[in-house]
Amino acid sequence: MSTPVATTCPYCGVGCGVLARVGEDGAVHVAGDSSHDSKVGRLCVKGAALGETVDLQGRLLHPKMRGENGAFHRTSWDEALDRVAQGFRRIVEQHGSDAVALYVSGQLLTEDYYVANKLAKGYLGTANIDTNSRLCMSSAVAGHKRAFGEDVVPGCYEDLEQAELVVLVGSNTAWCHPVLFQRIAQAKEQGAKLVVIDPRFTATCESAHLHLPIKPGTDVWLFNGLLVFLFQHGVMDAEFVDAHTEDLNAALAAAAADAGDPAHVARICGVQQADVLAFYRLFARHRRTVCLFSQGVNQSSSGTDKVNSIINCHLLTGRIGAPGMGPFSITGQPNAMGGREVGGLANMLAAHMELHEPVHREIVQTFWSSPRIASRPGLKAVALFDAMLEGRVKAVWIIGTNPVVSLPDADRAKRALDACELVVCSDIIERTDTNAHAHVLLPALGWGEKDGTVTNSERRISRQRPFLPAPGEARADWRIICDVARRLGFAQGFAFDSPRDIFVEHARLTAFRNHTPGRDGQPAATRLLNLRGLASLNHQEYDAMRPVQWPVHDDGTGTQRLFTDHHFAHADGRARLIATTARLPVHGTDREYPLVLNTGRVRDQWHTMTRTGKSPRLAGHISEPYVDMHPHDALRSGVREGELARVQSSWGAMVARVRHGGGVLPGNVFVPIHWNDQFASDARVGGLVNPVVDPVSGEPEFKHTPVRVEPFPVRWYGFAFARRFLPASQLSYWTLIRGDRFVRYEIAHRERPKDCSAWAKAWLGAHAADVDWVESEDPGTGVYRAAHVQDGRIESCVLLSPGPDLPSRHWLASLFARDALRDEDRIALLAGEPPGGSVDAGPVVCSCFGVGRNTISEAIRAKALDTPAGITAALRAGGNCGSCIPELRRLIAEAHAETDA
Repeated sequence: MSTPVATTCPYCGVGCGVLARVGEDGAVHVAGDSSHDSKVGRLCVKGAALGETVDLQGRLLHPKMRGENGAFHRTSWDEALDRVAQGFRRIVEQHGSDAVALYVSGQLLTEDYYVANKLAKGYLGTANIDTNSRLCMSSAVAGHKRAFGEDVVPGCYEDLEQAELVVLVGSNTAWCHPVLFQRIAQAKEQGAKLVVIDPRFTATCESAHLHLPIKPGTDVWLFNGLLVFLFQHGVMDAEFVDAHTEDLNAALAAAAADAGDPAHVARICGVQQADVLAFYRLFARHRRTVCLFSQGVNQSSSGTDKVNSIINCHLLTGRIGAPGMGPFSITGQPNAMGGREVGGLANMLAAHMELHEPVHREIVQTFWSSPRIASRPGLKAVALFDAMLEGRVKAVWIIGTNPVVSLPDADRAKRALDACELVVCSDIIERTDTNAHAHVLLPALGWGEKDGTVTNSERRISRQRPFLPAPGEARADWRIICDVARRLGFAQGFAFDSPRDIFVEHARLTAFRNHTPGRDGQPAATRLLNLRGLASLNHQEYDAMRPVQWPVHDDGTGTQRLFTDHHFAHADGRARLIATTARLPVHGTDREYPLVLNTGRVRDQWHTMTRTGKSPRLAGHISEPYVDMHPHDALRSGVREGELARVQSSWGAMVARVRHGGGVLPGNVFVPIHWNDQFASDARVGGLVNPVVDPVSGEPEFKHTPVRVEPFPVRWYGFAFARRFLPASQLSYWTLIRGDRFVRYEIAHRERPKDCSAWAKAWLGAHAADVDWVESEDPGTGVYRAAHVQDGRIESCVLLSPGPDLPSRHWLASLFARDALRDEDRIALLAGEPPGGSVDAGPVVCSCFGVGRNTISEAIRAKALDTPAGITAALRAGGNCGSCIPELRRLIAEAHAETDA
């Protein structure tokens, strides 16, 4: 086995350290890196399963171009790069710089992001470069800049452990940032209080002392009310406010106008007044308070005001710049912050400089020695795709993201790409919803192959290091961009030979003329993003670079917390309390669309599943797209749990399985974001989402879309297992789940086959006359079962039923690991249940160790287990990332309730 390589996880913004090594058989083994500063050696289940996601199945390995017949054909790098450069050059010459654009991703490395931003803004002369981070974190960026003068997260992860009170706002941290949540859980065990503010009762709420299920969109009322409460009760650091802030009176006046009365706040937010006051009193009593917020706050048409309403409460009480306190934006992508550092957003310049500031434009252009510099902010994500549809943007280069799935009103994004003269996609996967609309496909390196840096949510820069060879003809994104830049005549500005060269230039730019002249006699302002101590790294030092938080001092040491001296990044050194106006989402519900759609993540999947969708263990927890709704709303909508339903908005529709029990309040529904046309027949929730954006940040309204739910009638339900992919497009509904040595399909159709046997044989590819075919059909129940066996080994099986109540899939999956079926297995296949009365493990609860629900419930009953720790001791479940612990608690409670009954 190879020597372990220290790298960084490519998933969420926690930025966990990973030790990766390659076995003699080529398998990749990963473990948590206990020496990494962002954590203590743990990985969540997604990180632990990284080794299952690095195979080459489905990889884009060679450049491809679309021919006149509409099909892609393999081509050379020279031909593909020439096509890209010539297309961009022609369009710029004919229509100007703003007719071209780049759309990039928070999963790019900082070095990739840097050269993309440099090419667009400094050489092409357009600020039309935006990122999918616009969809998740741009409201936090705007809020930080308004309050602090710069996009900075002031605290560090240790603050969560030192806090007396942790407030989680719009964040299902237990599922979305599990390793970080375990640090919060440890603080809770040491006496810290935990408040969760979320419309849903999520896994995170299981651990809370107080849960406030506020109505979507009412956060500003809640925090404006808190600001007024704190001021009225004297919980204000008057010395700090007087010496270090501005605009208190305006912020208080705006808050009092909307939220001066806790009873009014409670009515607007839809919660009990007693719970509102309990939250306010907890905040008032505990100085060491951290408010951690995420997409539930940001993804809103009032997201920036939500962010500032939270920050206002910290500024009023002086709770910033010291251990255990501060507002804390937790990012969803591994390098959302690194992209912001290099100007990856359309309204920013590199090194936290501003496009609208002439001095900043002059600094950056001088440093780059570039022929031009973008002179005004570019188009933000939603507006960028609108401009493509309208013909104003005629060429786009999409790098490392899947906007046809992730954008709101995603079908409009499809039409925009189809209207574009030139669509270039750099990706690791060949078939994605977005790549289907490209003219040129460029194969990029993936995690384990890439070399560079990322910055996590606490400003910590870490290395991603390669431990796998480049597959096929895939190249690093930075190299592809530089190759195109050279073809455009910009060789001097892109003469980089390695990611180290790019990083050092980025570091030098952060330090270059890092004193902006003050206005009206004020002292010069210093940009907090300063990597001066890393600006002269040689190759060996870059390769060995340890994780470090910026600002980085001359001696290479980092900075744990910002604003410890209460000097902020505004020119006068003072923070701003922002007057925030409480307002409801732009589109409200009505008789046609009476429910509010909220979107988000599930525990074991990531974004559009191009990586996690490959892992069998990650498919075990939640394997199908679903719509979670309150039983009363389901009854009114005419749908039932387990059946299929259509979710419809003004912008689009999707089909998913109905679920209850996810903590959804009446009037609301929840749908995960992950499924797309590669994994399901019709489950792109982005196609439904309200495209209204925040007027300041441009971030879309993913948490509040008016919808209706209605039955999706089918004549039969079923599932199938096979050792190869099956042609499912003719079915009314299907979902693809990848397992260990098989693929599984959940299926349904509007018409039942007239001859189930003939249909099943044709679909499963069991045509031969001498095929070993096992089948049974019950005319009374309408249940049909069949299996294809070859050389004693199961090749495929299918089950059809008139209703959605189907037998367990989990014992069937185990048959595909066997070289030969036993006689009792054949009988069990026809009976549809495990052989010999054996217990089916049930749906996976602990994905880290593959422990099923039935196994856990049986152990709870048999061994009288009454704590998650007891379950861990007996079965290991819950003993790694801990994200299943809330579910373990529920199973304990259910078992005890059965016993008491």
